[in-house]
Amino acid sequence: MTILSTAFLKGLQRTSQDSKAAEFTMKLVPNLLLCLLLLVTLYHTETADEEPQTLKEPCANWMGGAPGYPGHNGVPGRDGKDGKDGQKGENGEPGEPGPKGDTGERGAPGTEGLSGFPGMAGMKGEKGEGAYVYRSAFSVGLTSRAPVPNIPIRFTKIFYNEQNHYDETTGKFRCSIPGLYYFTYHLTVYITDVKVSLYKKDKAVLFTYDQFQKNNVDQASGSVLLHLSAGEEVWLQVYGEEEKENNGVYADNINDSTFTGFLLYPDLDLH
Repeated sequence: MTILSTAFLKGLQRTSQDSKAAEFTMKLVPNLLLCLLLLVTLYHTETADEEPQTLKEPCANWMGGAPGYPGHNGVPGRDGKDGKDGQKGENGEPGEPGPKGDTGERGAPGTEGLSGFPGMAGMKGEKGEGAYVYRSAFSVGLTSRAPVPNIPIRFTKIFYNEQNHYDETTGKFRCSIPGLYYFTYHLTVYITDVKVSLYKKDKAVLFTYDQFQKNNVDQASGSVLLHLSAGEEVWLQVYGEEEKENNGVYADNINDSTFTGFLLYPDLDLH
């Protein structure tokens, strides 16, 4: 500080020697004084930062400069780097339902569920048309001891003939319902051999021969399935000589000779 004051005074003495220089110096003095004050202020500021603060002398207060004007705002700095992601926030409130979407494709069938409880019984329905059952059957027996040979045997003992398809006056069964029939016969044989056949439409379709055993009663039996058309007839007939008193077929209160037949299945075109 002393060195600066001395240098300043010597400068004043040199400038006074020249009048023109003196005039210039007078103009320069205020500026130099202002610069000097600024230097002194800067010196005291640096000294205060390095040394502990002490009580300022009262004479130093007049050397403080006037506060300067605030500077202009600087240029905004560059954007900083993105920070780390924050913690997940809480769920927000549900939004309003959106519009109904289009119907999706039909899914695959699920597994079969458990059976439900039985439902209540429904109302009784109207009476329907009953299915018609076709019936045709007969079962007859012999009453005479010696039927006439070579003609239909007349079985006059009626066991069953509800449809009257068997004619006891002719000994023939007449078909009224076309279909499949079952026929069977059992003839008691006595005194002589017996040859009997079952006829269908004037043609023998089944033959039975029984050889008589002396002092014994025997049976001549046979059975057959036949398909009959409406109007066809079936009967039994014994072969023999007309002049003989007995042709071998026998029947009494103890032994019967029977002839039976019945419909098994009617033709389909009847339904």
